[in-house]
Amino acid sequence: MHVTMVKKQLASGAACDKCIMAEGLLRDRGLWERIDRVVWAVEGQPDSEGMRLGQRFGVANAPFFVVRDRAGDESIVESTLHLMRALGPHGDSHARDSKAPSLSAPSAPIVSKQELDAVAPKLAASQPLDVVRYMLERFGRECAIAWSGAEDVVLIDMAARSGFEYSVFCLDTGRLHPETYRLIDKVRKHYGIEVELMAPETQALQAFVRKKGLFSFYEDGHQECCAVRKVEPLKRALSGYRAWLTGQRKDQSPATRGEVPVVQEDATFIGKLGTQAPLIKSNPLANWSSARVWSYIREHGVPYNELHERGFVSIGCEPCTRATLPGQHEREGRWWWEEATKKECGLHSAAPEPPVLQPALERDL
Repeated sequence: MHVTMVKKQLASGAACDKCIMAEGLLRDRGLWERIDRVVWAVEGQPDSEGMRLGQRFGVANAPFFVVRDRAGDESIVESTLHLMRALGPHGDSHARDSKAPSLSAPSAPIVSKQELDAVAPKLAASQPLDVVRYMLERFGRECAIAWSGAEDVVLIDMAARSGFEYSVFCLDTGRLHPETYRLIDKVRKHYGIEVELMAPETQALQAFVRKKGLFSFYEDGHQECCAVRKVEPLKRALSGYRAWLTGQRKDQSPATRGEVPVVQEDATFIGKLGTQAPLIKSNPLANWSSARVWSYIREHGVPYNELHERGFVSIGCEPCTRATLPGQHEREGRWWWEEATKKECGLHSAAPEPPVLQPALERDL
């Protein structure tokens, strides 16, 4: 097998971040010596060899790999993770299939309470990247990153560096800022991943809006609206996974998150295996500060929401989020009209079920 890696060179002369990350993964796995040749797709130079290869094979994004087998047949692998598996014992057959599975663990054994209790102290003392690697090595695509803030994009970056497959979903409440929607697309392109958008259940949302309007939370609190727009979609999303990663930190809200563990059984939601096994929840950044998160973002060029540059620290739905003033705690910009002890939406604590309106009542509204 002969492997040519196509890397992108930016107009500045530097390699693109994804190409650097891909090379790092291959080196970490001891597979870099299996790359026979590297060519460059130079930004703004359509005649560069890498650009011509991209045009020839219909590939728009780098890095990608041209794999030639012993018979001289060429195939394209666009995922570094797929290539890593292709370079294993059955390389030729995997290389022909761009959808070949990579380093995931869909058949991982059930995690017992005893095992979780045994590993929890070790993970609590581990660096976040090691926690992410442990979770993804164990669960692969059956472990999802629930993305809502800057911390969660840090987890996506760590997952991308781990060498294992993973899943990402985002709760699309229908009330997010335009800047947040733009970030979703930016993250998709930056990491070359799919992001599953979980929207509220249509009938429940329509019934709620007909009964309460669009801004009832200013009068009677945000919990009922969040139950429809966030909690129910999260419940639906997690039913397809065995584990999930969140960006919770202890110092985000000392009153409600001060005891956030690094790994735990989820006491609120039920996962893919139902009552057969608990849903495992991990908070790899639990012991990090906001300053440490932003240091990582700057160091690794992690995409972030444009609103952070305008004084928004914790970002949720547009009607319920505002910029914070100097000296204010980061969560003070969320649901600012309510008491500080109520600044949770139910994603990380028990919350009321979405309101169910009977058809007859709906007709009377």
